[in-house]
Amino acid sequence: MADTHADLAVHTPTRAAVASWIGSALEYYDFFIYGTAAALVFGKVFFPTANPTAGLLLSLATFGVGYIARPIGAFVLGHVGDRFGRKRVLIGTLVLMGTCTFLVGCLPTYDQIGILAPTLLVILRLCQGFSASGEQAGANSMSLEHAPRDRRSFVTSFTLNGTQAGSLLATAVFIPVSQLPQDQLLTWGWRVPFWLSMVVVVVGLLIRRGLAETPAFLENKQRHTLARAPLSLLFRNYTPQIVRVLLCSLVSTVSTIFGVYALSYAVNVIKVDSTSMLSVAIVANVVALAAIPLWAIVADRIGRKPVFIFGALGSGVLMFAYLWSISQANLALIVAVGVLLSGIVYSAANAIWPAFYGEMFDTRVRLSGMAIPTQIGFALGGFAPTIAVALQAGDPAAWMPVAMITLGACVIAAVSAATARETYMLDLDQLGVPSAALSASELAVTA
Repeated sequence: MADTHADLAVHTPTRAAVASWIGSALEYYDFFIYGTAAALVFGKVFFPTANPTAGLLLSLATFGVGYIARPIGAFVLGHVGDRFGRKRVLIGTLVLMGTCTFLVGCLPTYDQIGILAPTLLVILRLCQGFSASGEQAGANSMSLEHAPRDRRSFVTSFTLNGTQAGSLLATAVFIPVSQLPQDQLLTWGWRVPFWLSMVVVVVGLLIRRGLAETPAFLENKQRHTLARAPLSLLFRNYTPQIVRVLLCSLVSTVSTIFGVYALSYAVNVIKVDSTSMLSVAIVANVVALAAIPLWAIVADRIGRKPVFIFGALGSGVLMFAYLWSISQANLALIVAVGVLLSGIVYSAANAIWPAFYGEMFDTRVRLSGMAIPTQIGFALGGFAPTIAVALQAGDPAAWMPVAMITLGACVIAAVSAATARETYMLDLDQLGVPSAALSASELAVTA
């Protein structure tokens, strides 16, 4: 049966892709400026009484704390998105993320209010993580369900392309800020990127309020086949898919090690200029903006699995070369390997996971099916920089265990992907567990 829901709503893949791109770019601008600030500033502003290594470790731990809230948010927002619609989730996550990020920029420092300052920082970080848990799954579900069969990977890749743009913007904003004199940087300079999040809220709301709900969701709503308890339906019928997506999501370790740990290692241990390292991230992200849709087009032609597996294994291997180049303080090598790793090879896995994961579930549980396992996997990856700093303990030569951990995560992701069903040629209503395979009691939760 073909994807036909014209009687309920019109497929608008272009508008869905644009809304996902812009919304994700704005939302993840908020999320990534926290990671940059954690690596460069927060250890001095919120943990000044600790020794430099301990202060940095505590600062990066607050970055990881945001990932603790992600699984919790995934359960809540997954239920809301599958029960009441994708659009509600996308608007709610944007408002929450933007507000919390603005408030981070307003926080007093440790010197001003003592232990209350890092406590408030952690609370706001938890709220950021809660918000981020529903953003990508909501945007991916929205764009996938609006896309034609032969372009699902391409259309959904705009969510990750937007995430990449958000990372790029966050890094670019910190370059002039990092050039400020130290006293200005540590007092007001670091706050400016966070205050700009108010623009995020206004622009994002204007874009997302005008986007229609997906035809597939509306069809289920009209036929009264939406799941009253989507999480129950999900865990009864999709346990293998949940585990598979969780393990595949460990590939996100590449992103956090590259974007947070490697930046901290280069600037704080090897003493590479911070502007130079931020510029590496910018160049890699610019390349990724072009690479992501190209990899997605490839996945629409040859399948999801080979593209994802190549991206995962290639990234794990290249992390050895990237950290070694940083240890040598060779800027030319850092740029070359960093762009190859993050801009090109990692983009292969990053580009197609929205379609790859989303196609493992049917419309009734797609948002929660993507959100819950990915956010648990991302939570594990989110603590990778903290574990890496603890392993290194300030030793400039101790980068090898960090690279090995990254490779291990990538191998697990690749093996898990290899066990999945290839879905790139299937229609939307053929995805997930066939209704014929469901028992009467399982179908009852959708009545």
